[in-house]
Amino acid sequence: MNKRIGIIGLVSGFLMIGLLSFKMIKGVHEKGSPELANAGLTLPAGFNAAVIAENMGGARHITVSPKGDIYVKLDRPKNGKGILMLRENAGKAEVKTSFGNYGGTGIAIKNGYLYASSNTDVYRYKLNADNEVINPDQPETIVTKLLNRRAHNSKSITLDNDGNIYVNVGAYSNICSEFDKDKKGCPILDSAGGIWQFKANKLNQTYADGVRYATGLRNVVGLDWNQQDNQLFVMQHGRDQLHGLFPQYYSEKQSAIFPAECMYALKKGDNAGWPYMYYDHEQHKKILGPEYGGDGKKEADPKYIDPVAAYPGHLAPNGLLFYTGNQFPEKYKNGAFIAFHGSWNRAPEPQAGYFVVFQPFKNGKPDGQWEVFANGFSGSPENTASGHAEHRPCGLAQGPDGSLYVTDDAKGSVYKISYKK
Repeated sequence: MNKRIGIIGLVSGFLMIGLLSFKMIKGVHEKGSPELANAGLTLPAGFNAAVIAENMGGARHITVSPKGDIYVKLDRPKNGKGILMLRENAGKAEVKTSFGNYGGTGIAIKNGYLYASSNTDVYRYKLNADNEVINPDQPETIVTKLLNRRAHNSKSITLDNDGNIYVNVGAYSNICSEFDKDKKGCPILDSAGGIWQFKANKLNQTYADGVRYATGLRNVVGLDWNQQDNQLFVMQHGRDQLHGLFPQYYSEKQSAIFPAECMYALKKGDNAGWPYMYYDHEQHKKILGPEYGGDGKKEADPKYIDPVAAYPGHLAPNGLLFYTGNQFPEKYKNGAFIAFHGSWNRAPEPQAGYFVVFQPFKNGKPDGQWEVFANGFSGSPENTASGHAEHRPCGLAQGPDGSLYVTDDAKGSVYKISYKK
């Protein structure tokens, strides 16, 4: 485990050096330059990127049908519609139809249905033989009345191969202190701070019909079902304000890079430990939270599960995708792409993130050092450091030809990344 996670030790150097490789997206390249041709992104050799759609609104998660149609979920409706269906033609994707009068994040295609979520409910739409929605104005309600207290309210979704759908219900708190003043146990974990499992084909389910599949997860936006390992994987957003709340234990620099943003491989009944602990990727340990008697060094109860990989703090992992295509080189097969939305709370240290990374896998588990795959969404090193990114990656999807699609919820763009030998 330490070998898998220990790769994070060079965080500070990575953040200062890697982020300086950003390229300006607009106005600084000569016509025809590789950077401009790649939509301002820095990519590994052989890859190219194009912006195929722009100005769509807050483009959150994305899914692509076997026919190549692109469905994008908007965080709030645009012109009264929260789902866009796009079709590519000559390097651009045009909106062919829009539907759904609700905002939200989650969207997925499985077994002839399009699933989509608002911040309280999950719906599905029957697809025809061409994977087009048949009755866009008549969705079936799969799950209803999930908790929405505004903070961490996105209901991200993924589906397994046994007829189940998994829904994140984020904790409406940083560290539960306001709800657990007597330190008797965080009471909001009964209905938030975890992943719930429901039946994908049963209508009008509520909490009582579902299973609290895993708990102790502050907030999960990126999640995916690993087909190779047949297991649910999630990316957790770690807690904030270590220095602000406990300056006697944590410096401002420590507060900027801790705690780790963690990848978990989940099984039914797992507990990842929020709010009682966090993961320190430099000590490679689960650390007792200072609210519960920790001092930055005391280890947490071993009953909480370990992450399978860890990344620098506050990068905000909003998208997770296991790559199963054949277009990219073999090293990417069955590995994970992670869209890091970017930080806002590292000051006075520079902000960081705004990139897509690749995590190699072997036999269904992380194996080897993660690497920045697509960089430059922010527009410049100055934009990154200040947190004023032009674009912020959020959702990931794989096309039928093996291309990688990335959404940007800052300016509503969709990037298509392809590989050519």
